[in-house]
Amino acid sequence: MTEEMSIIAREAYTAARELLQAANLEEGDILVVGCSTSEVAGAGIGTFSSPELAEVVFGGIYQATQEEGVYLAAQCCEHLNRALILEKEAAARYGYEIVNVMPQPKAGGSFATAAYKAFEHPVAVEHIRAHAGMDIGDTLIGMHLKDVAVPLRIRTTAIGDAHVVCARTRAKYIGGCRAIYEE
Repeated sequence: MTEEMSIIAREAYTAARELLQAANLEEGDILVVGCSTSEVAGAGIGTFSSPELAEVVFGGIYQATQEEGVYLAAQCCEHLNRALILEKEAAARYGYEIVNVMPQPKAGGSFATAAYKAFEHPVAVEHIRAHAGMDIGDTLIGMHLKDVAVPLRIRTTAIGDAHVVCARTRAKYIGGCRAIYEE
């Protein structure tokens, strides 16, 4: 692995660890990640898909989620309507309907393809309601988060040349001015 790839792997791992700690996720929660390897490499989104780079970024993030017992969902690109790749166990646990597609670097994206190759029992689903998310390279993961997303600022603001934005979710506040809320 080149020095540049090693740096990117560390950035991905560090960003995921920071997000997981700040979001206070519990074992079995879902972290959704969208990643443009083109943006990580310093190119425009969708112009430089790199399976090798995807494996490095995915590996760092996947390691962090495995350490915490959190499911990782990899968002596909718009060519697969931003479907998601996750473990079959997670889809079953949350009642997500499985669809039939296998991502490829130019139809699903390199990051989702890396997830499909690495997961033990990978499946695709069209919709999830994740507990937290990481957007690497402005891939628009918001549609896959629970209803109330809260931006999270982490120290790692980029992976390679890609901008990183993170969010956690929280329960909706209901009941109005007389209600009392838990932290």
